[in-house]
Amino acid sequence: MLPETNIDDVQEPISSASPEVRQIIERVWKLEKGRLDKKINSHINEEILDIVKEEVQ
Repeated sequence: MLPETNIDDVQEPISSASPEVRQIIERVWKLEKGRLDKKINSHINEEILDIVKEEVQ
């Protein structure tokens, strides 16, 4: 299988998700990216839960 096909397969659930779900994924991704950039290793569960609650409301 070509590497491009694998990337498309991985991205498919995101690209076919509803706009609301994509917004949650993007916000969580940005949160995690910021944490990795700052090398923060603390727990992230509460922050993800807050993002999901905000988007659901």
